[in-house]
Amino acid sequence: GAESEGMIGYLIEQELDSLLSPGMPVAALLTLVLVDSEDPAFSHPTKPIGPLYDRQEAERMAALHGWSLIADGDAWRRAVPSPLPKAILELKAIELLVRHGVTVICAGGGGIPVSRLRDGSLAGIEAVIDKDRVAALLARELAADCLLLLTDVEAVYLDWNGPQPRAIASAGAEVLCPDDFAAGSMRPKLEAAIAFARQTGRPAAIGQMKDAEALLSGTAGTRIEAGRGRLTLRP
Repeated sequence: GAESEGMIGYLIEQELDSLLSPGMPVAALLTLVLVDSEDPAFSHPTKPIGPLYDRQEAERMAALHGWSLIADGDAWRRAVPSPLPKAILELKAIELLVRHGVTVICAGGGGIPVSRLRDGSLAGIEAVIDKDRVAALLARELAADCLLLLTDVEAVYLDWNGPQPRAIASAGAEVLCPDDFAAGSMRPKLEAAIAFARQTGRPAAIGQMKDAEALLSGTAGTRIEAGRGRLTLRP
């Protein structure tokens, strides 16, 4: 997790530095995220990581390392827990940088999971935290005006795999049920958006990265508001 966060953070920092106006500082921050070592997720690993194995090699790796493995198409991959994020440990540093006008790249890939030992020290823990949940936690703790969850899909769709998928323009947090959407794609984004809107009273939006400005204005993507606002569709 730390290696991925460092490498990808560097690439994003480099690109933003080239695109933003001169003198606009950017910083990538390795971010520790606290999880509970007693989280029930540790009893049910669900997050696939690493290479693909055939069944024979998967069984060998499971016996050799004590790994849990799950099916991925016709192959197998190692599965690790996905515990809930409890706290972002670099939050004060992020707040300080933001107050001084720095664009901060942080909590990449859900952050680096750590747990607190009995003596109060921190220890790394093998897990992958859901990035959308961490984004919602970060936005809430920073008192952000809006949470944008940027992806490669234009909006949240009803009946996505059906004959007539329909893009949602806006909806109240209380009228959408995340369980109606695919667990491996849109559901975690909806869960994060709904949680942010409920907890803060401020909006969240889901859509394509290129539409970020339009998402803020509500003219693209799917906007989630607090309350029971009715569901509207895009034409």
